[in-house]
Amino acid sequence: MKGFSLLEVLVATLILGLAVVTLIQLSSQGLRLLKRSDDQQQAALLADRLARTVEPLAEGLETGQEGAMTWERRVAPSRAPDELIPPSGPMPELRALTVTVRWGPGRSLQLASLRLIPRPPEAAR
Repeated sequence: MKGFSLLEVLVATLILGLAVVTLIQLSSQGLRLLKRSDDQQQAALLADRLARTVEPLAEGLETGQEGAMTWERRVAPSRAPDELIPPSGPMPELRALTVTVRWGPGRSLQLASLRLIPRPPEAAR
């Protein structure tokens, strides 16, 4: 008798089905990770843009929304380290800048920076 038995065909079909399901799951997970990566990159670009466009650095809190992302930009005074204080001339002001971007359930990104603002000579008196 030549050919395959019914049991051999069923086992081969089962193995092939498991391989196809595994490949579909891997593809689906890859697409989810790609979406998360894209969201993270968009949040980083938004945070960077918000950090760069804050001029002059007035103290306070700003909030907003862009697409599915909400953001918060906080500027607060900070003490300049002794290494940054000039021996003479106007005393610079140091500001702490924090940008937080939130999206999706529990997803967020925070960017923090320090900005040194030289005071004009008349303001230093």
